[in-house]
Amino acid sequence: MLLLLFSKTVRRVLAVLVLLPVVVFGATAARVWWVARADDRPHSDAIVVLGASQFDGRPSAVFKARLDHAAELFKDGVAPRIVTVGGGRTGDRYTEAEAGKRYLATVGVTDVVAVGVGSDTLQSLKACAARFTLERWKTAVLVTDPWHSLRSRRMAQDLGITAATSPTRTGPANGSRATEARYVARETAAYLYYRVFHRSSDAGPRAV
Repeated sequence: MLLLLFSKTVRRVLAVLVLLPVVVFGATAARVWWVARADDRPHSDAIVVLGASQFDGRPSAVFKARLDHAAELFKDGVAPRIVTVGGGRTGDRYTEAEAGKRYLATVGVTDVVAVGVGSDTLQSLKACAARFTLERWKTAVLVTDPWHSLRSRRMAQDLGITAATSPTRTGPANGSRATEARYVARETAAYLYYRVFHRSSDAGPRAV
């Protein structure tokens, strides 16, 4: 009898251990999807554009979509400046931040601060947070792809920035249902990785 009870208890414990990761992943995916649907644009100290690939100063389609949305927010008076972030790769003439600043000038936005440091979201936001501290800025509206919003907001908040998110609704990351599902799954994994290890695991679109 005791052996039977023990066996049932073991099976229940094993079932919980198997189901718990599934529940956590599913709940996190729901949060990624929910935050992706939000568009919060309170008046802030700066609009921060998360970097993506650039080609000799020319933003990729992913990056351009973010920059165009940031320009719209700026022209709507959401913040008095835009901060572009993102470093460069070996041999690049421009950082992502510099490429973003150059592009924004072509659409009439010149109040831009380029923070060209960082090879992933966390490094870029750390450099951004340091600039915020220097300038005594506190609040930001983050512009990135919808599925990247939850993770980037969490990182910014952990670094002391009061952050809201207003993701772009155009660009390659906003495609079919299959595209949406793929990015939700990848960003869910990246978000959980960050919460556990406090490191970045960028999985979003880089160049299109």
